[in-house]
Amino acid sequence: MVEFMSEFWRFLRVRKKFWLLPLLVALLALGGLIVLSQGTAVAPFIYTLF
Repeated sequence: MVEFMSEFWRFLRVRKKFWLLPLLVALLALGGLIVLSQGTAVAPFIYTLF
C-alpha cells in the first residue's frame, strides 16, 4: 500500500494532476462511511447526515 501511495504521489507531481487528490480523498471518505455504517451502532447517526 505504501508503494502504491508513493507511486500515485509521483504520478500527481509529474503529470500536474493535483486536482485528483481531493477527489480521491472524498471517495475514500465515502467508502469509509459505507463500511462503518454496515451494521454498527454508529449507523443511525450516519444516516442522519444524508
